[in-house]
Amino acid sequence: MRPRDLLCPKPAGLYCPPGDFHVDPVRPVSRALITHGHSDHARSGHGAVLATRQTLDIMGLRYGEDFAGSTQEAILGETIDVNGVAVTFHPAGHVLGSAQISVEHGGTRIVVSGDYKRRPDATCLPFEPVRCDVFITEATFGLPVFRHPPADKEIGKLIRSAEQFPERAHLVGAYALGKAQRVIRLLRDSGYGKPIYIHGAMATLCDYYQSEGIDLGDLRPATVEGGAKGDFAGAIVVGPSSAFADRWARRFPDPISCFASGWMRIRQRAKQGGVELPLIISDHCDWDELLETIVETEASEIWVTHGREEALVRWCELQGISAKALHLVGYEDEGD
Repeated sequence: MRPRDLLCPKPAGLYCPPGDFHVDPVRPVSRALITHGHSDHARSGHGAVLATRQTLDIMGLRYGEDFAGSTQEAILGETIDVNGVAVTFHPAGHVLGSAQISVEHGGTRIVVSGDYKRRPDATCLPFEPVRCDVFITEATFGLPVFRHPPADKEIGKLIRSAEQFPERAHLVGAYALGKAQRVIRLLRDSGYGKPIYIHGAMATLCDYYQSEGIDLGDLRPATVEGGAKGDFAGAIVVGPSSAFADRWARRFPDPISCFASGWMRIRQRAKQGGVELPLIISDHCDWDELLETIVETEASEIWVTHGREEALVRWCELQGISAKALHLVGYEDEGD
């Protein structure tokens, strides 16, 4: 079977004609296979959803229990028949519950990566490369300039700054799903035993991670009602970056603005965002890891989705690997 007959881009997203399903559709469809719980990949309103249990749980927490007409759990490594198409979910290493999706029919196997990373992360299962004919890769950081430093070194900067400025609060901007929990766990694994304060928007997901056996330590609500600014002197506060632009952030003593993201590699971007302490911590692959993954899949054809598509396509062509950009729309940088 020709790859384009097995998966092809449609207005709603990647569509499998023989299986009659979409992968990470950007609008409601009758049957959706979902790679992970970030809102640019997992939307509500589908007729039926197939995803890992943790992704289904996360969608329920974010959208309510009736987020889809019906749901089915995909167990990692087990093949499911969807209208004659063999579908298998494999760990993607992006966030809790994230998966690559292998679609196989007529002797052709295509693997949809979703979002993925190769770095160690105590809050989710590690990425597993899957051999395939076509590998569909994201390219969020698909430029040679993006080479992520070790995450524990970046967390070390945060801990040292908190020790250096005990009178100030450190406000760490991080996505509510995945990045926030990873930052908290990195702090714990680096020996930070003090309470960590979290924005209310993160409480439900942090509670869920804890219920899944991921120890985040002593978490407390980042509220000042009934207290004083001085109560947060020397504290580390984790919240969505959007919250740090409103009145909520002004409640803390002389706050130091931090942001955990692969985009913090670009100094100008950090400067424009008013980030005083950029932390280069990404939940996506850097340039070298994207290339390593492409080689490991042994795919003869690479399709590149959202991100810096052109550079990755060009690299593949120089290696003699057929490649093209899919130009899918509707995917953002959530969880970067």
